[in-house]
Amino acid sequence: MSSALIYGLIFAATGVSLPYAGLWFESRGLSGSEIAVILAVPMLARAVTGPMVAIWADGFRLRRTALAWLSLVAALAYGACIYVEGFGLWLVLWFVASTAASSLIPLSDAFTLKLARREGFDFSIPRGVGSVSFIAANVVMGVLLRSESADLILVWAAVVSLLLAAMVLLAPAEPVHEVTDGLRPPRLAGLGQLMSDRRFMTAVLAVSLIQASHAFYYGFSAIAWREQGISTRDVGLLWGFSVAVEVGLLWAFEPWRKRRGIGPMTLLLTGGIAAILRWSALAAAPPLALLWPLQALHALSFAAVYLAAMQLIERLAPPSQATPAQMLYSSLSSGLLIGMATVVSGPLYDDYGVTGYLAMAVMATIGMALAVVFQRMRPESELQLR
Repeated sequence: MSSALIYGLIFAATGVSLPYAGLWFESRGLSGSEIAVILAVPMLARAVTGPMVAIWADGFRLRRTALAWLSLVAALAYGACIYVEGFGLWLVLWFVASTAASSLIPLSDAFTLKLARREGFDFSIPRGVGSVSFIAANVVMGVLLRSESADLILVWAAVVSLLLAAMVLLAPAEPVHEVTDGLRPPRLAGLGQLMSDRRFMTAVLAVSLIQASHAFYYGFSAIAWREQGISTRDVGLLWGFSVAVEVGLLWAFEPWRKRRGIGPMTLLLTGGIAAILRWSALAAAPPLALLWPLQALHALSFAAVYLAAMQLIERLAPPSQATPAQMLYSSLSSGLLIGMATVVSGPLYDDYGVTGYLAMAVMATIGMALAVVFQRMRPESELQLR
C-alpha cells in the first residue's frame, strides 16, 4: 500500500510537469530552442547527477530518507520558478527540480522491487497505481488550463511534491543495505563493477535508446497538437489515454505474461517496433481521430520496454547493487540520452515541425539493433530471458 501511494504522488506531479512544462515556459515567452535547453540540461547532467544521487542515497540507513529529501527539494524548486524571471534563473531552478524529481522513480523502483520480492506482491500493481495517478493529474490539468493560468502547472507540482515528502516518512523502514557484522559494502565499488560489465551496459543502453526516443513527444507533442487546433482538454485526454492503455498492460497483460513465460527480450523487441511505428506515423501530423490508436502504442513503446528493463536489471545486477543499477539505467534512459534527444528536438521542431519525430524513429531503431547484439552476447544459461 505504501509503495502504491508513493508512486501515486510521484506521478501526480510528473503527470503535470512532464506534458505541460513546455507550455508553461512558452507562456513566459521562450522559444522552442530555449525550452529544449531548459528541459534537456538536467537530463544531460543526469549521467553525472544520477550516479552521484545513487551514492548519496546509499549513504543513508533507510531508503525512505533520500526520497523525503528529494521530494522536498523538488517542491521548493518548482515553486521558486514562479517567482523569478529570466532564462538563466529558470534554467537553474528547473535543473534542481528536475534532477530531484527524476531521481525519485529509480529510488522508488529499487525500494518497491525489494519489497515485492520479500512480501510476494507483483511489482506492476503499485507501478500501475502511479500510471493511474498520471492519467488523473494529466486530464484534470488539461481541463483546468482552459480557464486557469499556466502557473497552476508549477503550483500543482510543488504542492504534490510536498505531500510526497510527508508521505514517504510513513513508508516501511526498509534498510538500504543488508548489514553483515556491522559492515557496509563500499558505495563506489558496485557502481564501477556495473559500468565495466559489457553485457549489463549493452542491455541498459538498448532499453535506454528506445525510452529516450520519447523525447520529441514529451517536449513538443502538447505544443504541436495545440498548433494543430486541438484543445488543451483533448491534449490532456490524449496523454491520459496513452497511460490508461499502459495501465492495462501493467495490470492485465503482465500477470498473463508471467503465466505464459514470456521473457523481457520479447517485451523489449515488441516495444521497439511499436516505437518506430509510432514516431513514423506522428511525423505525418495525423488528425485527432488517428491520434488515439497511435497513443495506444504507448503501452508497448514505453510500458513494455520499462517492464523489460526492470526484469533485465534485476537479473543482471546483484541485489546489493540495486540502487546503482537503477540509477545507471535512469541516468541513460531519462538522463543523458533523452537529454541529447531533447536538445536536438527543439531546433528540429522550430525548423521542421512534427517531421522531427523521424529522428526519434531512428533512435528507436538503433536501440533495437543493440537489443539484438545483447541477445547474442547472452550465455546459454540465460535462455529464459527470451
